[in-house]
Amino acid sequence: MTVSFTTSLGVAGLLALSLLAGCGGSDKPDPQPQPPTPPPSVTPSQVQLWLTTTDPSTRFAKSTASLTFVSATSQNTAIFVDTTQTYQTIDGFGYALTGGSAQLLYQMGATERAALLRELFATDGTNIGTSYLRVSIGASDLDATVFTYDDAGPDPTLANFSLAPDRRHLIPVLKEILAINPTIKILGSPWTAPLWMKTNNNSVGGSLRPEYYDAYARYFVKYIQGMKAEGITIDAVTLQNEPLYGGNNPSMLMTAAEQANFIRDNVGPALRAAGLTTKIILYDHNLDVPEYPLSVLRDPLASQYVDGSAFHLYGGSISTMSTVRNAFPGKNVYFTEMWTGGPGNFNADFKWHMDNLIIGATRNWSRNVLEWNLAADQNYGPHTPGGCTTCLGAITINGNTVTRNSAYYTVAHAAKFVRPGSVRINTNVPGNLQNVAFKNPDGRKVLLVLNTGSTSQTFDIQYRGKAVTTTLDAGSAGTYVW
Repeated sequence: MTVSFTTSLGVAGLLALSLLAGCGGSDKPDPQPQPPTPPPSVTPSQVQLWLTTTDPSTRFAKSTASLTFVSATSQNTAIFVDTTQTYQTIDGFGYALTGGSAQLLYQMGATERAALLRELFATDGTNIGTSYLRVSIGASDLDATVFTYDDAGPDPTLANFSLAPDRRHLIPVLKEILAINPTIKILGSPWTAPLWMKTNNNSVGGSLRPEYYDAYARYFVKYIQGMKAEGITIDAVTLQNEPLYGGNNPSMLMTAAEQANFIRDNVGPALRAAGLTTKIILYDHNLDVPEYPLSVLRDPLASQYVDGSAFHLYGGSISTMSTVRNAFPGKNVYFTEMWTGGPGNFNADFKWHMDNLIIGATRNWSRNVLEWNLAADQNYGPHTPGGCTTCLGAITINGNTVTRNSAYYTVAHAAKFVRPGSVRINTNVPGNLQNVAFKNPDGRKVLLVLNTGSTSQTFDIQYRGKAVTTTLDAGSAGTYVW
């Protein structure tokens, strides 16, 4: 029948019939497109988890686990998060942007450098949101050569002062970073004064000659003003990196009494007279000599100019930060340097730095945590003759090839989520679950937890009578955000 009907009408007849049907030959409405069938309902996770484990495949990885607060009825070990008890405000987490780091970044291809800087300093997506940098005033030992901003001396009027050495690599890279994150905080620290100001006229060791205290104070003013003219705001300065160690190249010794005098009589008044609000942070050395910052803070004429004290952890205990802070509650404490020795052991280094710095320093009132240093090449360079020969960067840069090392991840776990202006909030520390918590200005809570034990640990995060149950393997760290 079909064949006979088609044959007798022909193709033209069929077309005519179809046109008639389309013009109202049927009283049935045209079929409407139907929406796609929705996927099965999935309960959204109330808590984001970013995880690093001892397995190299899981490093700062966003978990797909659904973590939702329910009534707190389990008998699990619990971390209690209490936003009603607050501590210090956080300025940020980051690295030392040494001259060598800047040189390696600058020598990358423009496209590759732009992508890497965005990864380091932006906060969207999987970018890690670095929020604080330390730069050297003049050269550090992780520059290719030793220099200051006034090497042709004696020059007590500082007529020859120039930031030209930093205009090669550091300043251009900083400007690219500031284009990504205009509010990043920057701390400046000198490794040495100009050599003609020193008792030994040498880049290694020696002390500042008393007759040049005033000139060196004006050197700080010129530095801060010069960087500002470049569009770079220096939030704070320390007056001498590691003032009790004179064996680095460059380095300079400065006793507590000398630093108190310098602050009280020279650099404090000089910054104030210039109308500069840059913070003065004293000491900038190991936690095994707390008497150094305490003695300066006891001098009321020096202390009036001082925002707080900075520390490293090559000696002493991280808890000493609380000792200094509690002796002078009106003064802040900062953690400004800790290295990772190359070639490094990722799991051991990550665990130690998370425990002692990211968690330990902030639980002891630190407003920041800075790792030493941002970048080195595959041979731990550049560095000065006599400088550090095994300092492993947070990243290793070999041309345009980038390897991410343990310090990259320790900072990432905090910086991306604990934004400047966050406040530390109270938590307990049950057993091996080292932790610290913060509340962001936008209200988000952030809990960092490290399992320092030898076995996997299941525990609850309790907040306002509700609980989330989660598990961390031994040696693993998680950042929980809600």
